[in-house]
Amino acid sequence: MVSVVQNVAIDCVNAYELARFWSEVTGRPLHPEDEPGMPETQVMMAEGPMLYFHQVPEAKVGKNRLHLCLRPRTSREEEVERLLALGATLVADLRNPDGSGWAVLADPEGNEFCVLRSESDRAATAS
Repeated sequence: MVSVVQNVAIDCVNAYELARFWSEVTGRPLHPEDEPGMPETQVMMAEGPMLYFHQVPEAKVGKNRLHLCLRPRTSREEEVERLLALGATLVADLRNPDGSGWAVLADPEGNEFCVLRSESDRAATAS
């Protein structure tokens, strides 16, 4: 017997607002029953585990021990700009002149995540 990952749980101060941010990031909808002010909200992923946001009284402190890595369908540079416009902040720019590397961003509550090279970015540097 094995276990299946049901969701990735993210503690936050405002579950609905943070879920809305991640809904925009992923292009996936919130659970149809979720409303502003709810202490638990979910982003319904097309496949794999859901993103589950759970409201807690304390703010984030320190570096995440677990984070999401995103592989955009557009270029990494375009996706970083789009996410910054949505409210993310740049934490560390680990992109290299040869096109390798990634960008570390944080969501509006400070949870770090990475933006990797897209498949087209990877193919362009492999040629």
